[in-house]
Amino acid sequence: MQIGIVGAGAMGSGIALAFAQSEKHTVVLTDARADLAASGKSRIASKLAKLVEKGKLDGDAPARFLDRIQAGEKNLLAKCDVVVEAIVERLDAKQNLFKELQTICRADAVFASNTSSLSVTAIAKGLDRPVVGVHFFNPADVMALVEIVVGAGVGRDLVDRIRELVESIGKTPVEVVDSPGFIVNRILIPMINEGVAIFAEGVASAEDIDTAMKLGANHPMGPLALGDLIGLDVCLSIMEVLHTQLNDDKYLPHPHLRAMVEEGKLGRKTGQGFFTYAK
Repeated sequence: MQIGIVGAGAMGSGIALAFAQSEKHTVVLTDARADLAASGKSRIASKLAKLVEKGKLDGDAPARFLDRIQAGEKNLLAKCDVVVEAIVERLDAKQNLFKELQTICRADAVFASNTSSLSVTAIAKGLDRPVVGVHFFNPADVMALVEIVVGAGVGRDLVDRIRELVESIGKTPVEVVDSPGFIVNRILIPMINEGVAIFAEGVASAEDIDTAMKLGANHPMGPLALGDLIGLDVCLSIMEVLHTQLNDDKYLPHPHLRAMVEEGKLGRKTGQGFFTYAK
């Protein structure tokens, strides 16, 4: 099956690699410009090279995986069976993209979104077909879970097709009715937000907050380090969606989280969040 990916950033590149590792699929990785798509493929190549160096991947595997990925502009999506959107987490941007894809893709191509919190029903408004959520987790080529988000117009046959597709690349799907934050982020992001509150109130240091949750709750990573990994801007965006759509102040983003985002301290991708990272 030919899988199209729109958005060659960290998530889009990870999703591309997840599919390219399977002999059952080829991938078309696209972005707004060809050079951005090429950069995404280069990011994949660099990651694979590091895995070979660490002995976690056979030396001939990178060439096989990369041969299954074609990078370029969106016109290459015309022959794809499934197109997965992995662009910025903004409703208007996603809606506009899918309207454009209607003019490029086959009438029977499946439209899917990697949105982490937005309504797939809203994303599909005005389109000639439904949009199904396929929410991967970062890093997408490693993390086992994919949330299949079922919105309006998504029938059982389509859900079953997406479930089979997800399972074909070794992932475990869970189904969730279209709702703010779905399962994981509705639980996880408020927990990170509460970690931010504890830090901002001076109750404990960032290191001790994370140590407490790792050793006291058996979490593999503390909430503040996880927020840095996800991106504090992404955490803020999801909290805003939860607060707005659920109309409950328990989902109100903490002012310290908002302040860090305004200061450009977004976590790993900027080198500074609750912890400092080498760029």
